[in-house]
Amino acid sequence: MQRRLVLGLCGSLGGVIDRLAVRTGNLTVVSPEQPPIDTGRPNVTHRRGHPDDASEYPDRADLVFVAGEDAETNAAAARAAREAYPDAHLVVYAGLAADAATEARIAAVADRVIDADRILTNRVAELTTGTGAERLTRLYATLRRIDGRLAVVMHENPDPDAIASALGLVRVADCVGLDADACYFGEISHQENRAMVNLLDLDLVVLGADDPLRGYDGVALVDHSRPGVNDRLPEDTTVDIVVDHHPPRAPVEARFVDLRHDIGATSTLVADYLSRADVAPGESLATALLFGIRIDTDDFAREVSTADFEAAAWLVSRADLSVLKRVESPSMTPEVVETLSRAIRNRDVRGDALASNVGAVRDRDALAQAADRLVTMNGIRIAVVYGFKDGMIYVSGRARGTDVDLGETLRDALDSIGSAGGHADMAGAQVPLGILDDADEDSEDELTEVVTDVVAGRLFETLEDATTLLGPDRDTDWAFEFPFEGFEGGRER
Repeated sequence: MQRRLVLGLCGSLGGVIDRLAVRTGNLTVVSPEQPPIDTGRPNVTHRRGHPDDASEYPDRADLVFVAGEDAETNAAAARAAREAYPDAHLVVYAGLAADAATEARIAAVADRVIDADRILTNRVAELTTGTGAERLTRLYATLRRIDGRLAVVMHENPDPDAIASALGLVRVADCVGLDADACYFGEISHQENRAMVNLLDLDLVVLGADDPLRGYDGVALVDHSRPGVNDRLPEDTTVDIVVDHHPPRAPVEARFVDLRHDIGATSTLVADYLSRADVAPGESLATALLFGIRIDTDDFAREVSTADFEAAAWLVSRADLSVLKRVESPSMTPEVVETLSRAIRNRDVRGDALASNVGAVRDRDALAQAADRLVTMNGIRIAVVYGFKDGMIYVSGRARGTDVDLGETLRDALDSIGSAGGHADMAGAQVPLGILDDADEDSEDELTEVVTDVVAGRLFETLEDATTLLGPDRDTDWAFEFPFEGFEGGRER
């Protein structure tokens, strides 16, 4: 059990001392004044005395924190503490207006010296200079120009990164007195996403199809960058703010744009705003942001950056890790099991690429979960699973260990007849069924066949072109030569 000793009291350090009091172990405070903590706790003792009076010190101490306001008194207390506890870890607050000679006396005995002036100077420089500070200043200015209520719109059927970053931007808006809502179209059907919303009791607004922005005076897009693409906003919607980490396919127009495709998650960008503004996210939001980063970086294994690690480190002490564990371990729904079964049964494998049409689906998020599992099959490096629902074909793809950019591949294959995008190893697309004029709407079998011809045909053709462009030095495993016994023309017999 650690024994901690605090010598002297500085009002500005009251929060630090209060945190020491609630940790396991014993805490003794020696000061002329009553400390700003509950001295009725069984592990806390207050001794009224001068900080450099060793007669008031306890017999043992593992950590000593000299925390008075006066620099000279702190220097004397630090020397007395070092003599009393030669092996203790000694942390000393330099105090107010300490001169060089006093700081040198403190440094001679302390393991660590806290210089408030230097900390304040560095913090002010961090908040007011550099690209990050300039970005936060522009964001605040844009938020202040919005007169009314802000709709922070996620992409349709949002994932954890979109949900968390929307809620984070709502928190940033609150800092400037602007009311905002985290909004989305569609539904949250993936079991992990539902678990996140339910367990963290997140406040989200579902937008209707008719006049979705009624009552709102400003629009922000998070985790996507253009209205009408993967959301149901009119394409001519005026956008105030865009915060996203996906590379855009077309120019992005907004009063404030933060597009950093070298970052692993949009939640990282929003956590950066909160950290720079010194805004406490609260336990629920911190947990959501941490989960968003972990999901979009595949637990820091995919397209992760230094900023993602820094954001996670800042969030982890503020998050509820027990809730996070429950969010990450939901049960698999029957719909996901059925979709995965159909995806395996209907798979079309060509080389190390797999495509599977699962037909009509009730839960479009089941496509992503099926793709997650199929890409781990032996010999498979790209898995694309697709199905249709409510007049739309939904496509979800995953890739691993390949030089082919799956996001660009789906864009090249399907953007001309729908919308597509994503990352090199995780991407998706939507194609309106209305383009398939030859399909008999009364025959699901015929519709399934036409959908397969369109999606798989375009996908494999684009993949073949992409691998050809890689040149002769590319990984030869990518050749579309159908080397597996039991396959004919790429389709399993």
